[in-house]
Amino acid sequence: MGWKISKIQRRILSLIILLNLNNQIFAQSIDQNINNHKKQFEKVAMDIWNFAELGYQEKQSMNLLMSELKNEGFTITSGVAGIPTAFIAEYSNGGPIIGILGEFDALPGLAQTTSPFKEIKSNSTGAGQACGHHLFGAGSAWAAVVIKEWLVENNVQGTIRFYGTPAEEGGSGKVYMVRGGLFDDVDIVLHWHPDDVNGASAMTNNSNKSAKFTFKGISAHAAGAPELGRSALDGVESMNLMVNMMREHMPQSSRIHYVITKGGLAPNVVPDLAQVYYYVRHPKMDMVEELFERVVKTAQGAAMGTETSVSYEVMHGNYSLLPNTVLQKLVHKKLTEAGGVTYSKEENAYAREIYKTFMKPDKDIGSQEDIRPYRESHSYGSTDVGDVSWNVPTAGFRAATWVPGTAAHSWQAVASGGTSIGLKGAEMAVKTLSATAIELFLQPELIKDAKIELAQRVGKDFKYEPLLGDRLPPLNYRK
Repeated sequence: MGWKISKIQRRILSLIILLNLNNQIFAQSIDQNINNHKKQFEKVAMDIWNFAELGYQEKQSMNLLMSELKNEGFTITSGVAGIPTAFIAEYSNGGPIIGILGEFDALPGLAQTTSPFKEIKSNSTGAGQACGHHLFGAGSAWAAVVIKEWLVENNVQGTIRFYGTPAEEGGSGKVYMVRGGLFDDVDIVLHWHPDDVNGASAMTNNSNKSAKFTFKGISAHAAGAPELGRSALDGVESMNLMVNMMREHMPQSSRIHYVITKGGLAPNVVPDLAQVYYYVRHPKMDMVEELFERVVKTAQGAAMGTETSVSYEVMHGNYSLLPNTVLQKLVHKKLTEAGGVTYSKEENAYAREIYKTFMKPDKDIGSQEDIRPYRESHSYGSTDVGDVSWNVPTAGFRAATWVPGTAAHSWQAVASGGTSIGLKGAEMAVKTLSATAIELFLQPELIKDAKIELAQRVGKDFKYEPLLGDRLPPLNYRK
């Protein structure tokens, strides 16, 4: 019976052929919707790149994103969680709720043109999109529109919710939104981030707590009457000395860094006011709290020893990222299907020029075409996505929007993120987000499995308590 096949085999073969055909039609439909909005959201990304607004000051970026989403049929709720630049845009016809995060804040002191050499851009903020949040916000909004159109065209019940989340860079915007209950009814949250690689591994990172320590002393003539003065700067420097000695006696995975934000105005005046801004990081939240209390003790000791006074204000606090392998493996699959980023002749020439400015690049040009294998990893940075991930099943990925070898928070990231290289990476992110969300709508059992995994990971006794406590959003922290 060699070549002959049974009726059952013919039926199975027909179903396979039909399934493959449907998948091709499905992919073509998504690609067409992505392409329909390409120019629209590429312009949004570049407008936000030019706005370069700092955390909690992103009024133009917020208004632009809200306007675009409103025009696409989304219901807008602005000023959420007590934050003027935080908003939610939603399309719903029932069904599961999938949230997509979108950031849009820039970083101070990194104004930069798109030139492949350091060239300061003259703008009103002095800031630059050195973490690619212009692409993050625009790309996520773009994906939300594509998913909404798919729901409508295919008459599928589902809710797509875009979260406009300001001040990720040190402002913990998402933490206030989580604390305010804005994620309580969400089934799944998806996010992505600009990078110089493509990857969707199950990643953990460090939790984080920061504070500004302000010392007050007594001013006096530094030469004529130094005995009458008490230097607030001495308090800051004494604190820093003790913290640096403390590094020998803390877990190796910890990270503590600081910057003196106020140190006096003239050498011949004993400073009566000085301030230092600290970040404390560790993979475990309870260890962050313990290390932070030790840092507070150094401040108190420094004040006592220099006869000054000290107070501190907690600025932000983030949980570590909590992986969800059910979701993460799906995201990796969809990122792999979306593929990497291929440069044009002109883009390769640009990449080679900017590559010359790197000190010790750890990647080669061309690696942006690849997708990194799935694995478990740890990052020593922090993000307020962590708080979301402990409350809702959450998964994300990195997309190559920068020339390989680019460091985040650098002028090179600002430069390449403002070119077609950045836009290509964002388009790949849109494909990945859209395909992942649609797969979840089509397979609701994955949502159920992801929720089971989250419950197992956090444990039955888990109670969410934000590291930043009950403080109000620090709306002026960048001023």
